[in-house]
Amino acid sequence: MPVPEQDVPRAGVPQPDTGDDIVAKLGDIAASAGLRRVAILAWRDLDDPEAGGSELHASKVAALWGRAGIEVTMRTSHAPGHPQVSWRDGYRVIRKAGRYLVFPRAAFSEMMGWHGASDGLVEIWNGMPFFSPLWARRPRVAWLHHVHDTMWDMTLPPRLARLGRTIEFRVAPPIYRRTPIVTLSESSKRELVDRLHFRPARVTVVPPGVDPRFSPGGPKSAVPLVAAVGRLVPVKRFDLLIDALADLKARVPDVRAVIAGEGYAREALQAQVRALGADEWIALPGQVDDRTLLDLYRRAWVLASASAHEGWGMTITEAAACATPAVATRIAGHADAVVDGVTGLLVERPGELARALERVVTDSGLRERLARAAQERAASFTWEATARGTLEVLAAEAMRHRRP
Repeated sequence: MPVPEQDVPRAGVPQPDTGDDIVAKLGDIAASAGLRRVAILAWRDLDDPEAGGSELHASKVAALWGRAGIEVTMRTSHAPGHPQVSWRDGYRVIRKAGRYLVFPRAAFSEMMGWHGASDGLVEIWNGMPFFSPLWARRPRVAWLHHVHDTMWDMTLPPRLARLGRTIEFRVAPPIYRRTPIVTLSESSKRELVDRLHFRPARVTVVPPGVDPRFSPGGPKSAVPLVAAVGRLVPVKRFDLLIDALADLKARVPDVRAVIAGEGYAREALQAQVRALGADEWIALPGQVDDRTLLDLYRRAWVLASASAHEGWGMTITEAAACATPAVATRIAGHADAVVDGVTGLLVERPGELARALERVVTDSGLRERLARAAQERAASFTWEATARGTLEVLAAEAMRHRRP
């Protein structure tokens, strides 16, 4: 039986890499740099009730490194209801200590080698650093997704917030001046260079991927549906989004909204919805499973984000892969996840969200054009590329350490 012409590899024409090809390349990169074992230090685990994009990013990369034959151990804080030591997708997870004690305990256990030796170290600097340059004498990199800045004031009492800002802006940057930094977007890199004064050459941009399961399917909602997804915490500014939705409702009476996610601001947001008399058209279902999330992305007419700080905005590109454009605040991270006027709309202030959402839900031509471009662009982001890009930074540092 003849093979269809389109399935015959042609001489001189590069063929796309398969997943196995990419995993093999990861293994080759690690082997050439002597990276057999890698330790990852993270504040939270993917199983934590408040896990978000940073934890998903770490888990995806660790899993692909594990498939490539690297022994990956992730050291993180305790996650309620989960064992201290377990395996996930080919890498080991050690969950010990609370939200604050995890920093000194993880550093000390790594110094003592209690969880085994490693050839490389990845520190995820999520607000508070582990200060690995002070104690780690092996190849290391830091993943720093964005500047936290006003997040300190949103989440901590005034004195602790001042301490956090002092560490972020004054104490930590000089300590990390020789550490390779990996961030998610060019706009986040500009912030790290301009505000934390890192040298541009020390900061590498590696965008996050999009899981292949995010794809179009089924009909859109019969009425305008706005989706928002994320942790229900102050930095996401869902309270401002709810106000914008109420403003939108006055102009588009049949609009509906779903805000999916969990967090300690949930009760306050529910009270806000009740006070606006919006219980019947704004739903807060809490944390949703993968199938429900996919269905929400597919049915939504637009995804909205009023967040104040993001390294990227992974929900934006997940929705985009499902042919759903975004309306979001113009902040570092969002400025790369959304191509303004092409894959969605960016607004300077949260107060402008309602008008931008109205444009998208009432103009079918604009909405369809944004949706097509969003889906096409989202297809260019893969977790395999993210895993390779981050590994190449660590491998380069390992090779530098090996040179006399």
